[in-house]
Amino acid sequence: MTKPPIINLDSLPEPEHNVRGSKYESFDVGISSLIGARKMGYAHTLVLPGKRSCPFHNHWEEEELFIILEGRGTYRLGDEQFPVRAGDVIAAPTGGRETAHHLINDSDADLKYLSISTRSPTEIVEYPDSGKVGIRSVVAAADGSGVSRFRFRALDENGKVDYWDGED
Repeated sequence: MTKPPIINLDSLPEPEHNVRGSKYESFDVGISSLIGARKMGYAHTLVLPGKRSCPFHNHWEEEELFIILEGRGTYRLGDEQFPVRAGDVIAAPTGGRETAHHLINDSDADLKYLSISTRSPTEIVEYPDSGKVGIRSVVAAADGSGVSRFRFRALDENGKVDYWDGED
């Protein structure tokens, strides 16, 4: 019998506990591989009160969507902040720093949400608060090899590095 492309949120495997510094703490489960997804990414995230799951960032290739399942929080998008609650569906479109985003659990209860995203073999992510840029390139390989990841800091206040910088 073929495994169905279905999973109930009540039967997700043990989440990965991610902690970084005093701002970031979440419990995350990637769902895509569990249901055989190939072109879309799916994840379940629980963010503890007063925490965030990831740094403020924007994508140039992959679009995201969040569905708030439980709790309340704040969606930071560019220079704005919006209150969110259970039942809200939130778009995180591609683009420059004006599309940078993350969810903040500024409540006294857990914040649970589903993340849904496109999957691109190449992705560029900017982190405006820290001045970092991330690049990922994937060469399709069944064993997961062929993934290259780079992170670096932009060198000037505009987040740009001159083409000839460091060249003789």
